[in-house]
Amino acid sequence: MQIEHIAVIGAGQMGTGIAQVAAAAGFQVQILDVDEKLAVRAKERIDGALASQVKKGKLEDKVRAETVARISAVVSFSQLSGAQLVIEAAIEDIAVKTEIFKQVEAVTPEAILASNTSSIPITKLAAATKRPERFIGLHFMNPPPLMRLVEIIRGLQTSDQTAEDVREVTEKLGKVIISASDMPGFIVNRMLIPFLNEACFALQEGLGTPEDIDMGAKLGLNHPMGPLELADLIGLDTVLAIAEVLHKELGDPKYRPATNLRNMVAAGWLGRKTGRGFYTYAK
Repeated sequence: MQIEHIAVIGAGQMGTGIAQVAAAAGFQVQILDVDEKLAVRAKERIDGALASQVKKGKLEDKVRAETVARISAVVSFSQLSGAQLVIEAAIEDIAVKTEIFKQVEAVTPEAILASNTSSIPITKLAAATKRPERFIGLHFMNPPPLMRLVEIIRGLQTSDQTAEDVREVTEKLGKVIISASDMPGFIVNRMLIPFLNEACFALQEGLGTPEDIDMGAKLGLNHPMGPLELADLIGLDTVLAIAEVLHKELGDPKYRPATNLRNMVAAGWLGRKTGRGFYTYAK
């Protein structure tokens, strides 16, 4: 199937980034969020990000205008009827995601359904839909405009044609593709989240300050960003949600989330997006 029209559900950091990448690659893109202001703001953020590239001489203003023109902000699932590929980028909650897909498939009978889930098994999500053979995992890295990697995850039910169509779209987006088995966390987060969680335990046990722990990773492991800095960037609520999925689905106590991570999420200290996490940020 020739895919030209992509819909992205969720106007948060990931959804906005995915929409920008798709529009820049020439696809017609819709961003849907239950909050109209968030959907509109997502398009404005994309325009602002591209305008910044224009100022730096990295992008022509004509290209910016054409890219933004391919994006529309919508608030009703009924407006997605023309979408050929729908990418869900909502919070890491299986109940929320399954409800979204029920509403999507009611108005897009032919579309491929894809989830940007970081950890939830694709087979389980697909089973909650009426066309599991047209369901797949499409996991972008954060932030999508900068990170080249995308994980493609097939559920047990995913058809060869669906996998082929999604791979073709992902290649048009200019991404490097890896294929991951349908196991909790897939490849990247199966490695990353235990690392971030262990950094939380290290802080909790007094092994060092946040600065010490992050500097150890940057200069001792040659990482571009420390684990606590990265957790703040991702969002501590998202890190916790993924850790909880790994713990529940795999049943191994080594995946249990650190108490300080749970407490910070309970306090609403979610990292950069709230202005406070392991570090404090100017809003």
